[in-house]
Amino acid sequence: MMRYQGKIPRLGEGVFVAPGARVIGAVRIGRDSSVFYNSVVRGDVNEITIGRRTNIQDNCTLHVTSSHRLTVGDGVTVGHNVVLHGCTVGNNVLVGMGAVVLDGVVIEDDSIVAAGSLVPPGKHYPAGSLIMGSPATAVRAVREEEKEQNRSAATHYLTTKENHLAELFSGADLNRGDRRGSG
Repeated sequence: MMRYQGKIPRLGEGVFVAPGARVIGAVRIGRDSSVFYNSVVRGDVNEITIGRRTNIQDNCTLHVTSSHRLTVGDGVTVGHNVVLHGCTVGNNVLVGMGAVVLDGVVIEDDSIVAAGSLVPPGKHYPAGSLIMGSPATAVRAVREEEKEQNRSAATHYLTTKENHLAELFSGADLNRGDRRGSG
Protein backbone atom coordinates (compact mmCIF):
# COMPACT_ATOMS: atom_id res chain seq x y z
CA MET A 1 0.00 0.00 0.00
CA MET A 2 1.21 3.44 -0.81
CA ARG A 3 0.26 7.00 0.06
CA TYR A 4 -0.05 9.31 -2.94
CA GLN A 5 -0.30 13.10 -2.60
CA GLY A 6 -1.61 12.76 0.94
CA LYS A 7 -4.22 10.12 0.06
CA ILE A 8 -3.96 6.85 1.96
CA PRO A 9 -5.74 3.61 0.96
CA ARG A 10 -8.45 2.54 3.44
CA LEU A 11 -9.04 -1.18 3.89
CA GLY A 12 -12.02 -2.78 5.58
CA GLU A 13 -11.76 -5.65 8.03
CA GLY A 14 -10.54 -8.93 6.56
CA VAL A 15 -9.18 -7.44 3.32
CA PHE A 16 -6.34 -9.38 1.69
CA VAL A 17 -3.79 -7.56 -0.46
CA ALA A 18 -1.38 -10.16 -1.82
CA PRO A 19 2.37 -9.67 -1.88
CA GLY A 20 3.30 -7.95 -5.12
CA ALA A 21 -0.09 -6.23 -5.47
CA ARG A 22 -0.12 -2.43 -5.22
CA VAL A 23 -2.91 -0.31 -3.75
CA ILE A 24 -2.12 3.38 -4.20
CA GLY A 25 -3.75 6.64 -3.14
CA ALA A 26 -7.47 7.36 -2.84
CA VAL A 27 -8.69 3.77 -2.62
CA ARG A 28 -11.34 2.28 -0.32
CA ILE A 29 -11.74 -1.49 -0.19
CA GLY A 30 -14.71 -3.03 1.64
CA ARG A 31 -14.73 -5.83 4.18
CA ASP A 32 -13.57 -9.32 3.13
CA SER A 33 -12.43 -8.27 -0.34
CA SER A 34 -9.17 -9.36 -1.96
CA VAL A 35 -6.58 -7.99 -4.36
CA PHE A 36 -4.47 -10.84 -5.68
CA TYR A 37 -0.89 -11.07 -6.87
CA ASN A 38 0.58 -8.35 -9.10
CA SER A 39 -2.63 -6.37 -9.45
CA VAL A 40 -2.46 -2.57 -9.35
CA VAL A 41 -5.26 -0.45 -7.87
CA ARG A 42 -4.16 3.14 -8.53
CA GLY A 43 -6.32 5.96 -7.18
CA ASP A 44 -3.99 8.79 -8.10
CA VAL A 45 -6.13 11.37 -9.95
CA ASN A 46 -9.55 10.25 -8.67
CA GLU A 47 -11.12 7.80 -6.21
CA ILE A 48 -11.50 4.04 -6.40
CA THR A 49 -14.11 2.28 -4.27
CA ILE A 50 -14.30 -1.51 -4.10
CA GLY A 51 -17.23 -3.08 -2.25
CA ARG A 52 -17.45 -5.99 0.18
CA ARG A 53 -16.63 -9.61 -0.69
CA THR A 54 -15.19 -8.56 -4.06
CA ASN A 55 -12.16 -10.29 -5.55
CA ILE A 56 -9.65 -8.69 -7.87
CA GLN A 57 -7.69 -11.60 -9.32
CA ASP A 58 -4.05 -11.71 -10.45
CA ASN A 59 -2.53 -9.10 -12.79
CA CYS A 60 -5.51 -6.73 -12.93
CA THR A 61 -5.23 -2.98 -13.46
CA LEU A 62 -7.78 -0.68 -11.84
CA HIS A 63 -7.32 3.01 -12.63
CA VAL A 64 -9.18 6.32 -12.99
CA THR A 65 -9.12 9.62 -14.86
CA SER A 66 -9.62 13.07 -13.41
CA SER A 67 -13.21 12.99 -14.71
CA HIS A 68 -14.04 9.30 -14.08
CA ARG A 69 -13.76 7.60 -10.72
CA LEU A 70 -13.92 3.80 -10.46
CA THR A 71 -16.58 2.02 -8.43
CA VAL A 72 -16.80 -1.77 -8.07
CA GLY A 73 -19.78 -3.15 -6.13
CA ASP A 74 -20.22 -5.96 -3.60
CA GLY A 75 -19.69 -9.62 -4.48
CA VAL A 76 -17.92 -8.87 -7.76
CA THR A 77 -15.43 -11.25 -9.38
CA VAL A 78 -12.81 -9.50 -11.52
CA GLY A 79 -10.96 -12.20 -13.46
CA HIS A 80 -7.24 -12.42 -14.18
CA ASN A 81 -5.70 -9.68 -16.36
CA VAL A 82 -8.79 -7.45 -16.41
CA VAL A 83 -8.51 -3.69 -16.92
CA LEU A 84 -11.17 -1.54 -15.24
CA HIS A 85 -10.65 2.12 -16.10
CA GLY A 86 -12.87 4.89 -14.77
CA CYS A 87 -16.06 2.82 -14.85
CA THR A 88 -18.87 1.65 -12.56
CA VAL A 89 -19.46 -2.06 -11.96
CA GLY A 90 -22.57 -3.02 -9.97
CA ASN A 91 -23.08 -5.78 -7.40
CA ASN A 92 -22.76 -9.50 -8.16
CA VAL A 93 -21.04 -8.95 -11.51
CA LEU A 94 -18.51 -11.27 -13.14
CA VAL A 95 -15.88 -9.59 -15.32
CA GLY A 96 -14.21 -12.39 -17.27
CA MET A 97 -10.47 -12.84 -17.75
CA GLY A 98 -8.74 -10.34 -19.98
CA ALA A 99 -11.76 -8.05 -20.37
CA VAL A 100 -11.18 -4.30 -20.73
CA VAL A 101 -13.86 -1.92 -19.42
CA LEU A 102 -13.24 1.74 -20.29
CA ASP A 103 -14.11 5.22 -19.03
CA GLY A 104 -17.68 6.12 -18.19
CA VAL A 105 -19.06 2.61 -18.63
CA VAL A 106 -21.84 1.58 -16.25
CA ILE A 107 -22.51 -2.14 -15.77
CA GLU A 108 -25.51 -2.72 -13.52
CA ASP A 109 -26.00 -5.56 -11.01
CA ASP A 110 -26.04 -9.28 -11.85
CA SER A 111 -24.29 -8.87 -15.20
CA ILE A 112 -21.50 -10.82 -16.88
CA VAL A 113 -18.73 -9.39 -19.05
CA ALA A 114 -17.35 -12.25 -21.15
CA ALA A 115 -13.64 -13.01 -21.13
CA GLY A 116 -11.63 -10.97 -23.62
CA SER A 117 -14.36 -8.40 -24.23
CA LEU A 118 -13.55 -4.75 -24.96
CA VAL A 119 -16.25 -2.52 -23.48
CA PRO A 120 -16.01 0.90 -25.20
CA PRO A 121 -16.23 4.19 -23.30
CA GLY A 122 -19.54 5.63 -22.15
CA LYS A 123 -21.75 2.56 -22.59
CA HIS A 124 -24.51 1.72 -20.09
CA TYR A 125 -25.70 -1.86 -19.59
CA PRO A 126 -28.87 -2.64 -17.60
CA ALA A 127 -28.98 -5.14 -14.74
CA GLY A 128 -28.67 -8.76 -15.79
CA SER A 129 -26.85 -8.17 -19.10
CA LEU A 130 -24.52 -10.67 -20.76
CA ILE A 131 -21.93 -8.40 -22.38
CA MET A 132 -19.47 -9.74 -24.93
CA GLY A 133 -17.38 -8.95 -27.97
CA SER A 134 -15.00 -6.31 -29.21
CA PRO A 135 -16.59 -3.85 -29.19
CA ALA A 136 -18.84 -5.39 -26.56
CA THR A 137 -22.62 -5.44 -26.80
CA ALA A 138 -25.34 -6.85 -24.56
CA VAL A 139 -26.29 -10.11 -26.28
CA ARG A 140 -28.98 -11.42 -23.92
CA ALA A 141 -30.24 -11.45 -20.35
CA VAL A 142 -28.25 -13.35 -17.74
CA ARG A 143 -30.06 -16.52 -16.62
CA GLU A 144 -30.86 -17.17 -12.96
CA GLU A 145 -28.34 -20.03 -12.80
CA GLU A 146 -25.65 -17.68 -14.15
CA LYS A 147 -26.48 -15.13 -11.46
CA GLU A 148 -26.05 -17.90 -8.90
CA GLN A 149 -22.71 -18.84 -10.48
CA ASN A 150 -21.61 -15.20 -10.03
CA ARG A 151 -22.49 -15.41 -6.33
CA SER A 152 -20.72 -18.78 -6.03
CA ALA A 153 -17.55 -17.40 -7.62
CA ALA A 154 -17.46 -14.55 -5.11
CA THR A 155 -18.03 -16.99 -2.23
CA HIS A 156 -15.29 -19.29 -3.54
CA TYR A 157 -12.85 -16.38 -3.49
CA LEU A 158 -13.73 -15.63 0.14
CA THR A 159 -12.40 -19.09 0.98
CA THR A 160 -9.42 -18.64 -1.35
CA LYS A 161 -8.59 -15.33 0.35
CA GLU A 162 -8.73 -16.94 3.80
CA ASN A 163 -6.49 -19.80 2.65
CA HIS A 164 -3.91 -17.37 1.27
CA LEU A 165 -3.99 -15.32 4.47
CA ALA A 166 -3.49 -18.47 6.56
CA GLU A 167 -0.52 -19.59 4.46
CA LEU A 168 1.13 -16.17 4.50
CA PHE A 169 0.92 -15.97 8.27
CA SER A 170 1.74 -19.62 8.96
CA GLY A 171 5.46 -18.95 9.07
CA ALA A 172 6.18 -21.12 6.03
CA ASP A 173 8.76 -19.57 3.74
CA LEU A 174 9.57 -21.63 0.67
CA ASN A 175 12.37 -19.22 -0.20
CA ARG A 176 14.17 -20.43 2.94
CA GLY A 177 13.57 -24.08 2.10
CA ASP A 178 10.57 -24.49 4.42
CA ARG A 179 8.36 -27.09 2.72
CA ARG A 180 5.70 -27.52 5.41
CA GLY A 181 2.36 -28.39 3.93
CA SER A 182 3.67 -29.45 0.53
CA GLY A 183 2.66 -32.85 -0.44
